[in-house]
Amino acid sequence: MSALQIISGILLILCSIFLIVITLMQSQKQQGMTSAIGGSNNDSFYQKNAANTRERALERLTKIVAFIFFAAVVAVNIIAVIKK
Repeated sequence: MSALQIISGILLILCSIFLIVITLMQSQKQQGMTSAIGGSNNDSFYQKNAANTRERALERLTKIVAFIFFAAVVAVNIIAVIKK
């Protein structure tokens, strides 16, 4: 194994653990069956201004880490093909 493969493997492990942790930290967004049937809007002031909240930051961070994870997986596969 080369140093590049080891580093990329460690990056994959760290990204996957971090992705799992930040996904579990997010709150669920279920409004329930009564909202779906009745069509009522259960958005509070807090939910309408979600762009400035912790949940919005976690969503953004999840997308960034998921992209890094995807890029790392592609890079590891390219390195494996080149090394053969």
